[in-house]
Order: sequence, then structure tokens, then C-alpha cells
Amino acid sequence: MPESAGGRSPFGGPAARAFGLAAAIVILDQVTKLWAVSALELYRPVEILPFFNLTLLHNTGAAFSFLADAGGWQRWFFTGLTLVIGIGIAIWLVRLPQHERLTRACLTLILGGAIGNLIDRVRLGYVIDFLDFHAAGWHWPAFNVADAAISCGAVLLIVFGLLGRS
Repeated sequence: MPESAGGRSPFGGPAARAFGLAAAIVILDQVTKLWAVSALELYRPVEILPFFNLTLLHNTGAAFSFLADAGGWQRWFFTGLTLVIGIGIAIWLVRLPQHERLTRACLTLILGGAIGNLIDRVRLGYVIDFLDFHAAGWHWPAFNVADAAISCGAVLLIVFGLLGRS
């Protein structure tokens, strides 16, 4: 059985816990999206707070709807890209030394979010977004639990890297 850089099997220890947490993120993401589809009308905002709406949207692009109007090829491009990145992150997690807990947590957030959005893209051809923050007539692009996990993981990975923490 192969062992990680930390001397443990990828099927136990820190890597297994990371994959378990990534799976929990995927489940939370998919459950919230199922709720949004069943409870919200497409493109019709429901005000929750003066700065926050729940608005069901279909995003055929990537972050911030990048390439959303590209004609359909982007679905498979982003699917392939997500698979390559996801496999890379999974290998990184297995090989990551045991003491690099912060890096592992960040990569786990990114992996869980990426898989959550990948499921939508493969199954539906678009990603379900529904969290809509706004202020003074300006709307942040709508997002979902998977997007939040990816963003938090990426920002923290950069911050910890700049601070020299792992």
C-alpha cells in the first residue's frame, strides 16, 4: 500500500480526514443547492437582509460568470480543468507532510468546493448560484457554498504562504 510523505497510508490519517472534510463540503454544497432549486424562482430575488438576497441563478461560466456566453464549449473546458486541478490537489494532499495542517485545510476547502461545482457542471451544464450580496446598487456576483469554500481556501493558502506558515 503506498504511503504519503508523512509515512502514512493515503487511506488513513491526515489525508483521509481531509478527503472526509472535502466530502462534507460537497454534501453541504449539494444540499443547499437542492434547497435553492426547490425554494426559489429563477432570477427572482428574495430579500433576507438589506444587503443580502437569495437569488437562484444558473452560471454557465466560471468565477464571476467568466465565459458564460461562450457558446457551450466552456462546460467541457471547465469540467476538464476542474478534474485536472482536483486530481493535482488530491495528490498534493496525500503527499503533504503531516505537520502542514494549515495547507491541508486550505487544499481541502478548495477540493471540496471544486467537486461541488463539478457535479453541477457535469449534471446540469451550469453551476447553481443563489447567495447574492449587494450594497448601494452594486451586486457582488452570486455564489454558492462551493464557491465560498474555494475562495476561503485560496485566500488563506496565499496568506499563510506569505506569512511562511504551513
